[in-house]
Amino acid sequence: MGDNSKNNGIVYLTRERLVELENELHELKLNGRAEMAQKIGEARSHGDLSENAEYDAAKEAQQHLELRIAKLEQTLSRARIIESKELPNDKVYILSVVKLKDLKTGETVVYTLVSPEEADFERNKISVTSPLGRGLMGRTKGETLKIPVPAGSLDYKILEINR
Repeated sequence: MGDNSKNNGIVYLTRERLVELENELHELKLNGRAEMAQKIGEARSHGDLSENAEYDAAKEAQQHLELRIAKLEQTLSRARIIESKELPNDKVYILSVVKLKDLKTGETVVYTLVSPEEADFERNKISVTSPLGRGLMGRTKGETLKIPVPAGSLDYKILEINR
């Protein structure tokens, strides 16, 4: 699979993440825009717009809202649903759950490889485009790897690959 997300514009998402993004877009279009129009209207009613910081802040917030809506629409227009059962289990691919042993500390960690749009380090979901994600892609169980990162290198052994 490699990193095709940039090359052909396709964004691979799980069905759950696609639904989350669709819901967020719907909410922003329906309620976000209505709230923004109300705030701008209130700020406008406070008089001289040239010296109205509240109006400026509301207009800037409106720009951020519209940028988020545009980004969501762009992501969703390029989205393809990917199911983990469609992928082989012999190598690390997107949606692989990889159990690693840190060869420096001896600790074991488990990461799920996901698209950049779904990455969440707090939940051990790492992007396939991150240095670690790129280093793991296509590797097999039992392999050891040295992955260069800004702070030196990460040394891991792949213990398990699951879906």
